[in-house]
Amino acid sequence: MKRVRIGNGCGFWGDNLDAPIRLASVGKLDYLTLEYLAELTMSILAIQKAKDASAGYATDFIDVLTRLAPMMGHLPRFRIVTNAGGMNPRACAAAAREVLARAGRAETPIAVVTGDDLMPRLDDLIAAGHAFTHLDTGEPLAAVRARVVSANAYLGARPIADALKLGADVVVTGRVADASLTVGPAAHEFGWGFGEADLDRIAAATVAGHLIECGAQVTGGLWINADDETRLGNAGYPIAEIAEDGTFTVSKPAGTGGAVNFETVAEQLLYEVADPARYYTPDVVADFTTPTLTESGQDLVAVSGCRANGLTDTYKVSVAYRDGFMAAGTLVIAGPNAVAKARQSAAVLLERFRRSGFTCAASHVEVLGAGAVAGGVVRADHDPAEVVLRIAVRDPNRGSVERFTKEFAPLVTGGFAGTTGYTVGRPPVREVLAYWPALVAKSAVTPAVSLV
Repeated sequence: MKRVRIGNGCGFWGDNLDAPIRLASVGKLDYLTLEYLAELTMSILAIQKAKDASAGYATDFIDVLTRLAPMMGHLPRFRIVTNAGGMNPRACAAAAREVLARAGRAETPIAVVTGDDLMPRLDDLIAAGHAFTHLDTGEPLAAVRARVVSANAYLGARPIADALKLGADVVVTGRVADASLTVGPAAHEFGWGFGEADLDRIAAATVAGHLIECGAQVTGGLWINADDETRLGNAGYPIAEIAEDGTFTVSKPAGTGGAVNFETVAEQLLYEVADPARYYTPDVVADFTTPTLTESGQDLVAVSGCRANGLTDTYKVSVAYRDGFMAAGTLVIAGPNAVAKARQSAAVLLERFRRSGFTCAASHVEVLGAGAVAGGVVRADHDPAEVVLRIAVRDPNRGSVERFTKEFAPLVTGGFAGTTGYTVGRPPVREVLAYWPALVAKSAVTPAVSLV
């Protein structure tokens, strides 16, 4: 039975830069996927593009491709699929073309997938009755339209499969669903359609894509039973070997650290899942309650029985809008009664901030080391010798937030005994980009594929 090997070497912008190179070198891959985008990433890229028309994509991909390019001639079936294009896939593809040309591979076919960026059409879409209603609050996007900086539909796997059919060896997309980076190559290789006849197989590839999309998270990263023997410092990144019937295995390159077992795969299967029976993607609604996981070898898990639970007629849309400014700073409080002194220090800082004549829309105090991260689940049952005090504020007025940042240093000499850790200066003031999740009819979005 025909099979295709798809390895994912990146789970987010900022992931291990060596992982894609190792996967390509020893993974015996047909496809390497590189997943760079998150909701916050898209808004950051939108602001970068607004400042520089040639920016707006994940630049780490260009660094990775520079190292991959010399290897590609020795890997004749090797193809790359990535959403590194972010807000500017054409500019990303142009930068990739320069890298490949310098490596003597100027003729490498590159395809670009566009159509996800709805910002140029946003007002027309709203006027046509697409309200982009907030999925949690039910509020129409018109309430914040003036502050919107990006609006991107999550495209699916079909345009990726179309790009590969055109002969592309490198496919650069904007915003597509994470799992679709894997579904596209599988659909292309096996000739699957995106209708009812192949829906279970599309669902299986979606499960495979979901399992490998976060890189080392399925090969031991964040595994609840990881220990020194897991060797996370040398963790291998995941490979999904998908068969034409939709069954597949998850593995990692031999000799690497990490682990692939029932637990690591099951934990990742439930990552970022609301209703396991209805995992919505632009390609299929996958039923995550149906797969069977079987440890079939060392660092090898077989997955079978994946089923679909229908289709949707909408794309999810990720909207980012400006929502004021924020800053967060930390201090270390050491010695006896560290927790109490940290909380008292926060009260002193916020009191001085208010006495300066400024206010903030919201503030947040955490005492790290005293159960702040998992309050109600994990709590300190003794007074720790030291804690980290973290204080954050948010406000529409940048000046108020800037004034807040000036209240940390005085505590070093005018606070409680044991106050230290003020080593990096005043906290930076950052613009807040808030997230607005919505849906839009698929009929309103037209994905486009072109060779460049």
